[in-house]
Amino acid sequence: MTEDMERLAAGMEKRLIERRRDLHRCPEAAWTEFRTASKVAAALMAAGYEVRLGEDAVRRESMLGVPTEEELSAHMERAVTQGGDPDLIERMRGGLTGVVGELRCGDGPVTAMRFDMDANDLDEARDQAHRPFREGFASVNPGVMHACGHDGHVVIGLGVAELLAGLKDRLHGTVRLIFQPGEEGVRGAGPMVDAGALDGVDYLFGGHIGFRAPRTGQLVCGVGGFLATTKFDATFSGVAAHAGAAPEQGRNALLAAACAALNLHAIPRHGQGASRISVGVLNAGQGRNVVPPNALIKGETRGQTTAINDFMYGRAREVLAGAARMYGVDLALAEVGRSVSGRSDPELAAVVRRAAGAMDFFDPAGVIDAMDLRGSEDFALMLAEVQHQGGLGTYLMLGSDLAAGHHNARFDFDERCLAPGAALFARCVLGCMELPGRARTAQGV
Repeated sequence: MTEDMERLAAGMEKRLIERRRDLHRCPEAAWTEFRTASKVAAALMAAGYEVRLGEDAVRRESMLGVPTEEELSAHMERAVTQGGDPDLIERMRGGLTGVVGELRCGDGPVTAMRFDMDANDLDEARDQAHRPFREGFASVNPGVMHACGHDGHVVIGLGVAELLAGLKDRLHGTVRLIFQPGEEGVRGAGPMVDAGALDGVDYLFGGHIGFRAPRTGQLVCGVGGFLATTKFDATFSGVAAHAGAAPEQGRNALLAAACAALNLHAIPRHGQGASRISVGVLNAGQGRNVVPPNALIKGETRGQTTAINDFMYGRAREVLAGAARMYGVDLALAEVGRSVSGRSDPELAAVVRRAAGAMDFFDPAGVIDAMDLRGSEDFALMLAEVQHQGGLGTYLMLGSDLAAGHHNARFDFDERCLAPGAALFARCVLGCMELPGRARTAQGV
C-alpha cells in the first residue's frame, strides 16, 4: 500500500502548489480564518470525511485573544468576497474557525494529525526580489502575511486527506484531521482540546515546515523542549490632567507601565531551568502636555517547564499590580494565550523515521531523531492531552530551503516539500495501523 504513496502524492503536486499560493494570497490571522477554514471544510466533505465545525470544533468559552464582534464580522465579509463559502462561514460566526475531519475505517486505532491555519500580523514584502510578489501570489490583505509556512501546513493536511480517502477500503481504524486556528499567540489549541478534538486519540502527529530543519530534504522526527508560555495584555487606567497647571490631579498610567516594564525584566530567572520574560509592546499617553491616563503593555512569560512558566507569570502579575498601586492607577490584566511544556514520544518519532526511510525525498544524513524546539507551540496542549489519555504523540520538522527566517516579511519556502510532506504524514498513519495495540493508562480512560 505504501509503495505507491510517493507516486500518488507527486501526481497532486501541481494542485498542492496552486492551493498553497491561493492561501498565501489571502492570509487570515488568528480567529479570522473564515475563508481558509471554509475551503478546508469543503475539501474534506468532498473527500468523504465527516466534518465538525463551529461549536462542535471549538469551545467558545475557552477562546483567548478574540477580536471584537465588529472586526470578526468584517473578516467574515472579506472571506466571502475572496471566495469563501458563505454557508460554511456563517457556521463559524464568532471566530469559531477550527475544523475537524474524520475518516472512519472500521475497528482500529484513532490517529490524529494537526495542521495550523493562521497567518502573521505582518506586511509582506512587495518588490521583485520577493518571489510571491514577483509571481503574483503575495498577500492582498494589508497587515497579514503567511510568514511562517502555515499555508503549506494546510495544503499538506488536505493532501493527506485526499491520499487516505483514496485508500479507505484498505485502512482500519479512524483518521482524524484537525485544522487549527490561532497557533500564533498560542490561542487555538486549548479551545479545540476543550471541545473534544483529541478525545479517544491513540496517536497524534503535528509538524512544521522549516525552523529547525532549514534545508530541503532534512527532517526532525521528534521535537522536544516546548517552552510553556503565557501571553498577557496589561491595561493601566489613570486620570488625565494638565501637565503644567495641575499635574497633582492626574494619575500617570505611562509611568506605571514604564515602571512595570523595567521591573518585569528584573524578575529573577529560575534556577531549575530556562525562563523568559518579554515586554513586546508599550503604548501610552495622549498628548505632550497631558498627564497620561492610559497605557498598554503586551508581554509574555516562558518556562522550560509549566511550573517554571507559572512562577514567572505569578511574579509578573505581582509586578504589574505593584506598579499600578504605586502610581494610583487601575490595572486590567487579560491572559490572551497559553501553552504548556512538552516532549515528543520516541516510539512515535520512530514511526516517522521509518516512513521517511522509505522515501527518496529525504536525505538519510539529514534525518534527525530528536531536537529541542526552544520555543513555544500550542500543539503541546494537544500532545499533553493525548499523553494523559495513554496515547503517543510526536511533532516533526519538515525540511525546506527558506528565503528568509520565519516571521520575516520576505519569508518563503521551497514548495517541493509539499507533496513529500503529504506522503510522509499519510505513511505515518499507515505505520500506526501496524503498531501493537496500546492499553490506555490515564485515569478514567
